[in-house]
Amino acid sequence: MPGETDLTQLLRTMKPELQPGTYVFCTVDSLEGFELAEVVGMFREREGLTVILPQATADRLRLPYTFVAAWITLTVHSALEAVGLTAAFLQALAQGGISCNVVAAYYHDHIFVAATDAEKAMHLLQELIATSSQMQEPG
Repeated sequence: MPGETDLTQLLRTMKPELQPGTYVFCTVDSLEGFELAEVVGMFREREGLTVILPQATADRLRLPYTFVAAWITLTVHSALEAVGLTAAFLQALAQGGISCNVVAAYYHDHIFVAATDAEKAMHLLQELIATSSQMQEPG
């Protein structure tokens, strides 16, 4: 089933969901010694492999990190080619003074914000949904 591409529909139905726990971004040379089921996300860069892990996993593996994040999933099935969704929620969070790291996966967008900003981020995203729902569709 293809994802949604209409920005108005995406904003009205994005339903942010705060995942339990805290998460960290670490860099490693390889996945040796990792249980792949514990890895939330990964990306290969020239400098090394970035892994997103539950904080408890990184602590157990004694991996260094500098950013402790909350993980928010936008539960709407957004198409990878959808235009404007990322810009809309980034602007809403930025206006609220919240930095975020975004991972676009096949079905959903995932936002990592400082753990201390999680509730504020959820509130700002709910405000974005409410504002979008009040807009009139072109006639």
